[in-house]
Amino acid sequence: MRPLIGITTATRDPGSPFLQQRLTYVHAVDAAGGLPVLVAPMSDAALTELLERLDGIVFPGGADVDPQRYGEPPHPKTEFNPDLDQLELAAARWALASDTPILGICRGQQVLNVALGGSLIQHVEDHRQPGDRTALTQPLTVAPDSRMREVFGTDHLEANTMHHQAVARLGRGLKAVAWSADGTVEAVESETHPWLLMVQFHPEELVDFHDPSLRLMTAFVEACRARAIARAIAGNVARVR
Repeated sequence: MRPLIGITTATRDPGSPFLQQRLTYVHAVDAAGGLPVLVAPMSDAALTELLERLDGIVFPGGADVDPQRYGEPPHPKTEFNPDLDQLELAAARWALASDTPILGICRGQQVLNVALGGSLIQHVEDHRQPGDRTALTQPLTVAPDSRMREVFGTDHLEANTMHHQAVARLGRGLKAVAWSADGTVEAVESETHPWLLMVQFHPEELVDFHDPSLRLMTAFVEACRARAIARAIAGNVARVR
């Protein structure tokens, strides 16, 4: 049973008629055993109906989050997309309230932190590697007592880095569980949600050869599969009654 997993997406620029998302997210979910579906801006009613059919949701990389969403003026290098913010904050509220498994990647970590009342560092130097997105350029340290440590199978790993913003104040129920050498928060997990993990690096680019990334995607899809099975059983019981 392949769980149905949403991947949020929007236009690159407000008003554009074209959606934009990297296929690596789709391929990574598919390779891990999930059935990927793009979640794009649509009417509130249609979005709710689609979200209710999902077994999990990925919040991927993308533009910056509008700093007004966490009560700050914009940094000169901050670039945001209102359509994407509106979509993802609505989807985040749904996923958080429904205990749906959630994986945040890069911007995904940031927007989920904001959705839970946190804030962001609007510009971080030296965290955007040039060229090859699969190059392992950054060592990370993982908290030994964390779910993320269990998922990765190690408390030290190397990863890619392609971001210029990062978590500042943590949102409600969240804790930092991995850091780069300069102290930047590189992974976050929830202490209250059943399955909410977030990373600042890009595992979807690495799953073909990087064991921690593959383990993360597989663990996420398995959590989504468990939810799909539980919902199917509940539906069958309800029909019998």
